[in-house]
Amino acid sequence: MRIISYNVNGIRAALKKGFIDWLKTNPADIICLQETKATPGDVEVKLLEDLGFHHHWFSAQKKGYSGVAVFTKIKPDHVEIGCGLPSSDFEGRVIQLDFGDIRLINAYFPSGTSGDERQQFKYVWLDELQVWLTKQRKNYPKIILCGDYNIAHHEIDIHDPKGNKNASGFLPQEREWMTKFLNSGWIDTFREFHKEPHRYSWWSQRFPTVRLNNKGWRIDYITVTEPLKIQLKDADIFHDVKHSDHCPIYLEVKN
Repeated sequence: MRIISYNVNGIRAALKKGFIDWLKTNPADIICLQETKATPGDVEVKLLEDLGFHHHWFSAQKKGYSGVAVFTKIKPDHVEIGCGLPSSDFEGRVIQLDFGDIRLINAYFPSGTSGDERQQFKYVWLDELQVWLTKQRKNYPKIILCGDYNIAHHEIDIHDPKGNKNASGFLPQEREWMTKFLNSGWIDTFREFHKEPHRYSWWSQRFPTVRLNNKGWRIDYITVTEPLKIQLKDADIFHDVKHSDHCPIYLEVKN
């Protein structure tokens, strides 16, 4: 099972930048998207279907905002839209699919960059998610949680840790949440295979040379619960794929 997680920063924008041509290269069996900013009616879904993808969407109530989707060549046994947390479901942030004994959760974590109100929303969302995930694990021991977490965990995960110490996404409280989350029985799959620095998944669009000079952040993750550790086969970041200010991240697990 080959999985990609990718914040496309607007699926319609990505489509204009060659997204379908990239899908034709067969990069993975399951493509989990965040920040779709669209509904299925906004795109030509036949292009996906012609490539053999089943597609499942959860769009925000606010048009052109947030949203997640999963395109999969493996038909899921079960699909759940949302997670039952009202503030999260209103913004279309979580979709769940079952493949055998594995539950795949695709999530778009909130950003706090727009100000204190959204930063506080993010903290509450993170705590509520942690409680919800703990309950989920009782019924689904094998969980893959992929998405844009909007948190750079360690200094190795950000190009300028000192300059960004007060920036949303690298605040002490966010990083502490990530540490507690991983210590509660989750595995950062990329770091299982890659210990090297300068591997990022997002680059600011405010300055044209940022991506060219690889001044990025690693804020996209595919984490798995401990029972899946023995099934991990490979993980990577595809920094050269450019339909968004993010790039795709990859995980391969043995069935």
